[in-house]
Amino acid sequence: MEVVALVSGGKDSCFAMMRCLDYGHKVVALANLIPLDDAVDELDSYMYQTVGHQIVVCYAKCMGLPLFRRRIRGSTRDQGLKYNVTAGDEVEDMFALLSEVKRQIPSISAVSSGAIASDYQRLRVESVCSRLGLVSLAYLWQQDQTLLLEEMIRRGIVAITVKVAALGLKPSSHLGKELAELKCHLLRMNESYGINVCGEGGEYETLTLDCPLFRNARIILDDYEVILHSADSIASVGILHPRAFHLEHKPDSSDRSGDGSVTQEISSCLYEVDEDNTHTVAEEKQTLSPAVDAYTNIDLCISKTGKNLRSIGCWIQDRSIASEGLKTDLIAVLSRIDKQLKEEGLDWVNVLYVHLYISNMKEFGLANEVYVSFITEKKCYLGVPSRSTIELPLVQFGLGKAYVEVLVSNELKKRVLHVQSISCWAPSCIGPYSQATLYGEILYMAGQLGLDPPTMKLCPGGPTAELEFALQNCEAVANAFSCSIYSSAIHFLLYCSTQLTSADKEEVEKTLQSSYITRLNCSKTGSYPTVLYVFAPDLPKGAHVEIKPILYVPTNDDGVATREVETGTTQPAPSQAWTAQYSGLHDSCCQIHTIDGRICSAVVSVTNDIASKIFSTAGQLCHTDENLKVMARFCVFQIAKILADNIFSWDCIMMLRFYYSVGHSVAADALSLAFLEAFAELAEDNNFSRIDETPVYNIVPVSGSGGSACMNDIITCELLASKTSLDMHPNSLL
Repeated sequence: MEVVALVSGGKDSCFAMMRCLDYGHKVVALANLIPLDDAVDELDSYMYQTVGHQIVVCYAKCMGLPLFRRRIRGSTRDQGLKYNVTAGDEVEDMFALLSEVKRQIPSISAVSSGAIASDYQRLRVESVCSRLGLVSLAYLWQQDQTLLLEEMIRRGIVAITVKVAALGLKPSSHLGKELAELKCHLLRMNESYGINVCGEGGEYETLTLDCPLFRNARIILDDYEVILHSADSIASVGILHPRAFHLEHKPDSSDRSGDGSVTQEISSCLYEVDEDNTHTVAEEKQTLSPAVDAYTNIDLCISKTGKNLRSIGCWIQDRSIASEGLKTDLIAVLSRIDKQLKEEGLDWVNVLYVHLYISNMKEFGLANEVYVSFITEKKCYLGVPSRSTIELPLVQFGLGKAYVEVLVSNELKKRVLHVQSISCWAPSCIGPYSQATLYGEILYMAGQLGLDPPTMKLCPGGPTAELEFALQNCEAVANAFSCSIYSSAIHFLLYCSTQLTSADKEEVEKTLQSSYITRLNCSKTGSYPTVLYVFAPDLPKGAHVEIKPILYVPTNDDGVATREVETGTTQPAPSQAWTAQYSGLHDSCCQIHTIDGRICSAVVSVTNDIASKIFSTAGQLCHTDENLKVMARFCVFQIAKILADNIFSWDCIMMLRFYYSVGHSVAADALSLAFLEAFAELAEDNNFSRIDETPVYNIVPVSGSGGSACMNDIITCELLASKTSLDMHPNSLL
């Protein structure tokens, strides 16, 4: 990509440009924001007016690139972490600056910045990029600062300190020193006082005099003065004010013109951006209601689990009418969920997670276009939900071409991580979904592929290499929430491509065992996280595997953290009639993982072997209506037993899915009827009251599933339950 680099004069923005070149991009222009004369305080005025006005111009000369510059006219009006477009805010100056760059150089498609740890800075650059249709490149983001400092020095960044303001840094001793000279001292100060060795906490600021990007010349500082701003005995503050400097052309420079003076040919590379930009953000797309009218005669099904925290699923179930296409089907499904949310007094801001199932991954772009017309950043002002998208055999199962399941909370309390910048940290989420969403004590992570973060390309090496990369990406996201997949995992859902051979499946499971399972820390919970493999015809980017983790993240925030419900609000155990028939198979078909009696994850596998034991006729594996009812009854019993054994109510269910392999040629309506009857029988047998006929589960058609990559269950149950203070009386089966 062709890139415009935001530069300030410091080491970080220069090294960020070098990283852009490392990953195959081309920096074609520089952009710089400097404040008006009266917009800075006394301390910073010297630095900004010198660096912003003159030395950054030298960078353009040294690199042979145009520099676009604008004086900041706005102020910090929106002080929230997440930026909302605000007239008069200084971010709008950045928008005006980059708008002009894009106008003059239309081929530019990305913006480079030197953000290392500042969410505030990153989110504002991402906001501007999103509005301009540009990609944010932040290759220093979340990198280890010690390693970063060492690499900057090793790769030839020559930068001096021009401001110090931290314990252990003295203006008289440390101003004007090169990074290489200060490295050991900075490392000692980090050990002693915890300062950021790259100055991310404002401990110091730098001025780059030379680097490999400066192909034409280097900057020579001839004279300067040290200005003591604060003589504090603990952490004095001072700046270095350059008085005179010049350019020294390099031996191999192609630019041999001029005498090297600072002002030489400045006008040929400098563009002042002074005009105000009158661009307004486009109106959000309206819900495409005309297409929804086409489905007034279609059986559009809704499912709901739980109470406060619950899943809502929607799919089309009308085999008598041919689908009009993915776009129409997805509009209908999302419209129905939108209506359901509004009926419950909620909106898309209440959605934590979205499972988007489509019938053809080649139409992913079209699906995303429809998706963003419903789920926007404006509606989801607390952050867009995390998401997983896979292709499933929906049409073969009679469910149209789109199926959506959302996780919804009544409370507007969540923490969302949405990094849209491409970086070395983890894959970016450029668009309408987040890397992870934390609600209560549970972290819901978006599906992670085996992508190389800085290139956003699938790593080479096949399924096992992809799995290892995906695990690394999961760990990077988990670390952002101060947890780890190796100590915090509740459940792992692995989507696998049907292209995997038997040998591939064995290798994938072996890799998961060696790279993840053997490193688990189960000392606190005493059990392993549940693991489920689901096979799908296609995954995003043609990947072989995609991982969707759910993690446990304890929090002391009473407004967010989940709390155990009172004693006695438990699920009654299944009746003796059910127990006598099915309990003997419980241990052989169930994975169960609980945390502190508040969170329960379970996977129930109905294999051919299990089926042969529960059918009335031994070896009778044909899927007749009667056998479907038997398997459904068995699954419902196991779920009821898991809830009862672990003291959970039906109201605690956040997610309940039954995966069914389409290879068994059973229609969705037949299987749905079998489960409806099984739940009705359980309700009657255990004296539950039913509010309505809405299913409390989702039936998901797959190419295969199981607790092992090599297992192909007839039906696999996936359960997640959590107790919260808002759970209502449990003696009701929704």
